Amino acid sequence: MGAALAEVERDSFAAADASYGSMVGFLKSGEAKGLTESQLERRVAERIRELARQLIQAHLAERGPGAAAGEVRGADDVMRERARVHERGVETIFGEVRVSRLGYGAEGVESLHPLDADLNLPPELYSLELRRRAAEEAAKQSFEETVASLERQSGTTVGKRQVEQLVQRAAVDFDSFYAGHTPDASVPTGSVLVISADGKGVVMVPRDLREATRKAAAEASPKLEKRLTKGEKRNRKRMATVATVFTVPPYPRTPEQVVRSLAPHRERDPARPRPEHKRVWASLKKDPDQVLEEAFREAKGRDPDRQKSWVALVDGNETQLEILEDLARLYGVELTVVLDIMHVAEYLWDAALGFHPEASKEREEWVSQRLLEVLRGHAVWVAAGIRRSATRRRLRGRQRKPIDTCANYLLKYKAHLRYDEYLAKGFPIATGVIEGACRHLVCDRMDAGARWSLEEAEAVLRLRALRSSGNFDEYWTYHEQREHERNHVARYAGGQVVPVRRGASPLRRIK
Repeated sequence: MGAALAEVERDSFAAADASYGSMVGFLKSGEAKGLTESQLERRVAERIRELARQLIQAHLAERGPGAAAGEVRGADDVMRERARVHERGVETIFGEVRVSRLGYGAEGVESLHPLDADLNLPPELYSLELRRRAAEEAAKQSFEETVASLERQSGTTVGKRQVEQLVQRAAVDFDSFYAGHTPDASVPTGSVLVISADGKGVVMVPRDLREATRKAAAEASPKLEKRLTKGEKRNRKRMATVATVFTVPPYPRTPEQVVRSLAPHRERDPARPRPEHKRVWASLKKDPDQVLEEAFREAKGRDPDRQKSWVALVDGNETQLEILEDLARLYGVELTVVLDIMHVAEYLWDAALGFHPEASKEREEWVSQRLLEVLRGHAVWVAAGIRRSATRRRLRGRQRKPIDTCANYLLKYKAHLRYDEYLAKGFPIATGVIEGACRHLVCDRMDAGARWSLEEAEAVLRLRALRSSGNFDEYWTYHEQREHERNHVARYAGGQVVPVRRGASPLRRIK
């Protein structure tokens, strides 16, 4: 038997041995010596890819056919006693290989293949590693570019539709992965725990718009035949809710320091601490309250004993504020809601146009002075002051409107403008992290003019979020485990996959 096994092994790897010898012979040849280094790299890469495919093929031949080491009973409780060798293809990152494995069947039921479970083969043609490559590439670039990239890397041609399906399959375990995943709470992190959320629209195919948006789009009459004009895209978009959770050490500052860091001064502050364990994600499927509740669950996992200062950075969205207040009560946390200082600054810049020319130094000075007072906790005073100035100057109509708008904004959100307290406690006061997440997760990938289906857009957002949060590799290990459970464990009685006997089998493949 030992000699027979040795013969099988020698035969299995014969093609790979021959390819290796051929490659060495090529490298010694005059032809190779006439190539430039870059030409040599390309030629060797092609040969290595084929050698790798042959090595995997040889290993699979040696590994098979996977005779069961016990009774094969399916989840339907039917014993499968008839064994036959079946063959299937697997498209790997090096090209296609064939797998001959024993299938155990019975009358009227589907066969089970213990070797498939041993190898964790997916039901479709494409290997899990090829799916991983497709997922990583599609998270970075268009599906068309992903098709081209996979062909360059592996020599494998995967159609665009197949890539889209692989990407959707790759993202199915996103929610369950994060349900059981939080950074180690025993590792010391900053005492400020930050939650932030925002929204960003994605152009969708009509069937996947939310109902109200779909109706508005159906009722609208396009102004141009070949493109949408300003304002018309609003009824072609579905809003993605983007969220982030991170910790950061407290960083006390003075109002004067903050003003100097903003336009027009823009002094750099190299001492500012960086966010820790930042997780960002986005969803088109879920409503804002669902995404924000997920953010609270994530935050709770990081601070189960409520030892940190919980801060929510917002842009003033009323719905978001209501949800945050409800969730803070539900989770029993003292939540400090901070209105983004940059939004306040924008209102002041607009109001300044009522008093000074747009590109003037006087306008810059006017904004800096009033922003400083807002940061000192005097937002109500600033609102009253700019209104008095407008009245004294007898400003009316369009000139007066941005001034009143700014004053109303400051008064409406005064409860969230206590910047003197926030700065003294070292809390962040700007939403730069979530705005960056919106640009990276949504805009950089989904603003290329294409219309998205809900399923493919959600999958891409999930994969981009995993990469941005530094969790992709850990997620993929989890995803492969879940695939094994779905595709193999669930098909056997009691969830017990029958192991295979190692070594060759005397059975021959039946065609």
